[in-house]
This record gives sequence, C-alpha cells and structure tokens, in this order.
Amino acid sequence: MRIIYQTWWKVISIILILYSFIAGYLEPVPALPILHETIRNVYFHVPMWIGMFTVFGISVFYSVRYLRSSKESFDLIAVECVNTGMGFYILGLISGMTWAYITWGEAWSNDPKENSVAIAFLLYCAYLVLRNSIEEEQKKAKISAIYNVFAFPIMIVLLIILPRMTDSLHPGNGGNPAFGKYLDKRMAMVLYPAFIGWAMMAIWIASLRFRIRLIENRNNENV
Repeated sequence: MRIIYQTWWKVISIILILYSFIAGYLEPVPALPILHETIRNVYFHVPMWIGMFTVFGISVFYSVRYLRSSKESFDLIAVECVNTGMGFYILGLISGMTWAYITWGEAWSNDPKENSVAIAFLLYCAYLVLRNSIEEEQKKAKISAIYNVFAFPIMIVLLIILPRMTDSLHPGNGGNPAFGKYLDKRMAMVLYPAFIGWAMMAIWIASLRFRIRLIENRNNENV
C-alpha cells in the first residue's frame, strides 16, 4: 500500500503517456486499406481498455481480500477501482465508437463485439446501483464484493471469448486478424509503453479516489 504514496511510478506514467501521444501522432504507420491513418487510434483506444482491465482486476483482488477479512479499506479500494475503471470504460467506448464511425460508416452497428461491450458495461453499472441501494455498510460491502467477484470473469467472457466465436468486424474477433498482424516494430515501440502508462495512470487515479474516501470517512467519524 505504501507505493501509492510514492512519486516515481506516477512520473513514469506521465512520461509514457506523453511519449505515446507524441510518437503516436508523429511516427509513420503502415498504409492499410480502410484504416489508413485511423490506425493511430490503436495507441489510445486499446491502452484505455488495458487501464480498465487493470483496475477491475485489482478491484476483484481486494473484493476477495475483503470477504476474507472484512477490512473496510479493502472494500474502499475495490469500489474506487471500479469507479475508475468505469471512467476508462467510457473513454474506450467513445474512442471505439468514433473509430467505428470513420472505418465502418456508423458508430454502432450491432456488431457482436459492440453488443458484448454494452452488456458488460451494464453489468458494472448494476454493481454501482447495487451498492447505492443498500444502506447498511457491512451488508453493502459484502454483497457488492460477492457480485464483483462474479462480474469480472463474466466481463472477460463477454469482451474476449464470445466475440471470437461469432462473426465480427472487430479486429481479432470472428476470424478477423488482430492488430498484432499489422503492427510493425515502430508501432510496437509506441503501443506497449502506452499499455504500461495507461495502466499506471488508472491505478494512480484509483489510488487518489481511495485516499479521498479515507479522508471523507475520517471526517465523518469526527463529526
């Protein structure tokens, strides 16, 4: 837990994201049909999802720890990771819909990947609604922790497994090759640091939200 108060990894996060922005716009990319220059969006769209998966995964880890110990701070970490992940989820949706509009001709085409993303988004919206519908704190924490533990693998199935089993326009699904086929060394040198930078940024934001919640709880106890 002490690492969330340290500065070095936050500086690295900022450097990597700035690097991905600058290199993402300036470095040459492969000349591909349909995609053309829009392939640069892979530097932002996919790393946003990586950030989302990172904090959602951390949330599940601390939900399990809460169920084993009933420690309040573990529940706070879990919920703030979900709150942060939802922000990155929305960014991923917006960037993906924009990309789809440019390349496919419409922002939402009822593609299996898009529909699975929408269902998984509602799954986590239900988690937040569930938390806000229960007043008793320990009961709220326990029920939402159990829900969270089951929601994460369902999301993995919806976003990664099911789209690969059906016809889909989305790269890497329904028989379409993934972007790994198109990435050259120059793109890989931008994309992989972007994965790390956005994942660290998501953790940073979640840690800030967690620290704010701790301060709020302490103030409420002193009132």
